[in-house]
Amino acid sequence: MSTALDELETSLSNPIDMIESALDAQNWPVERLCEDELTITVTGDWCEHAMSVSWKDEMETLHLACAFRLTDEGQELETHKMADVHELLVRVNEQLLLGHFDLWREEQSVVFRHGLLLHAGGTSAEQWECLLQIAVETCERFYPAFHLLISGNMNPLDAMTASMFETHGEA
Repeated sequence: MSTALDELETSLSNPIDMIESALDAQNWPVERLCEDELTITVTGDWCEHAMSVSWKDEMETLHLACAFRLTDEGQELETHKMADVHELLVRVNEQLLLGHFDLWREEQSVVFRHGLLLHAGGTSAEQWECLLQIAVETCERFYPAFHLLISGNMNPLDAMTASMFETHGEA
């Protein structure tokens, strides 16, 4: 009996343990960086996503970051494109119900971020798996807009419009 209570207390004091177990059970590639942080690499349809989940004990908050690179490794984002990237970030963020996108300049990455406040409560493995899935789907949904902006030399409005085009049926 005390083992079950100990496990419950541990999962509430550091939900990273519960998330790591849930992801292991789903065979997601998880790496535990320290007691309060883990990383996951997810291959999407468009690109590879580097995810980080961290527990902020002082705020009782889980922080999720899901990043994808704007440029190829070793390639620098052109300075004159920064204003366009920021405009596109604003347009994309206007479409979101959960989380937001940021630009991490040094890493040349766009990052979807979301915080989950757990004060006086907990979270389930299913809830967290759902949030991870939402993060990947959101990045996959908007990756084409950033790709068209950077590689296709489109302006932010055209890149956003082109990436939001939905097809129905099969060809």
